[in-house]
Amino acid sequence: MAQTKSTEGRTGWLLITPPALVTLLLLAAPLATVLIYSIMTGGRGTVSLPLTAENYYSFFRSGPGNILDLIFSGDWGKIPEALSKAPYLLVMGRALLVAFSVTLATVLLAYPIAYFVSFHVQASKKSLWLFLITIPFWTSYIIRVALWRTILGYDGIVDSSLIGLGLMDSQLNILSNGILSIIITLSHAYAPFAVLPIFIALEKVDRSLLEAGQDLGETKWVTFLRVTLPLSMTGVIAAVLIVFIPTVGDYVTPELIGGGKVPMISNLVEVELLKRRNFAMGSALAATSMMIVAVISLIFILWNRRFLGGRKS
Repeated sequence: MAQTKSTEGRTGWLLITPPALVTLLLLAAPLATVLIYSIMTGGRGTVSLPLTAENYYSFFRSGPGNILDLIFSGDWGKIPEALSKAPYLLVMGRALLVAFSVTLATVLLAYPIAYFVSFHVQASKKSLWLFLITIPFWTSYIIRVALWRTILGYDGIVDSSLIGLGLMDSQLNILSNGILSIIITLSHAYAPFAVLPIFIALEKVDRSLLEAGQDLGETKWVTFLRVTLPLSMTGVIAAVLIVFIPTVGDYVTPELIGGGKVPMISNLVEVELLKRRNFAMGSALAATSMMIVAVISLIFILWNRRFLGGRKS
C-alpha cells in the first residue's frame, strides 16, 4: 500500500512539473523582473543600484507636493489640488473610469443576451447561438478596432446615417470624444467574454425553483430578482473580473481610437519603456497599476463572497 502511494505521488509530480515550469518561466520570471526593475535606479536604457522607492514615490508626485507626504502630515486640505495635478494618478484614474464604464455597459448588455439564450432558446439551438456570439473572435482585435474608427469617425457610418435620416445637421464625429469612443469600442470587444460566464451560471439555475416561486404567487419580475439573479451572480462576478482587469491595461484601443490623445496607463508604460527607455519608471508604473487592479478586484470579490461561497438555505 505504501509503495502504491509512493508511485502515485511520483506520477502526480511528473504530471504537474511541466505546466509548473512553464508557468514559472512565462509568468513568474517576467513579473519578478518587473518588480526588481521597479525598485532600481533608472537611466536611459539601463537600471542599476542602489535600490530605491523613488519610482513609486514619483507616481504620487504633483505640483503642490507629494500626495503621500500630504496624507502622512495630515495636511488633507491640499490633497484635492494635488490629485488634480498628479499626471500619473490622473491617467490611472482615467483608466479606472474607462474600465468601470466598460464593465458596467458590457455586463448590462450581456446579461439579457445570456438570459434569452438560456431561458428562451431551444436546447438544440443554444450551441448555434453561442457560436454566433463568438463570431467577433474570428477577426483580429486590431481589425475590429480599426473598423470602429470607420463607424464612429468623421463622415463615418454613424454620421452619414444620422444626417441621411435628418436627425443631425452636422457631423457628430463621436471619435473626437476620445473616452466615449474608447468605451464603445471596448464594450463591443469584450462583450462575448461577459456573455459566456453569465450563460453558464444561468444554465445551472434550477428551473423548479422558478416554478415554485410563481406557484407561491410571485410575479416573474420578483422571481427573477429573488431567485434567478442571486443564483447567477457567480457568472456576473466572473464577467466583471474578466472584463475589468484587461480593460484597465488595454493599449491598442486608446492608441488607435483615441489617436494617442487620451492615454491610458498602458500607454504611459509604453512611453517610459520604449520611448524614454526608463525601464525602472516603466516597471514601477506597471507594478503600481497591477497592485491597484489587484486590490480593487480583491475588494469586489470579498464584497460578493456570499455569492461565491454559496447561499445558505
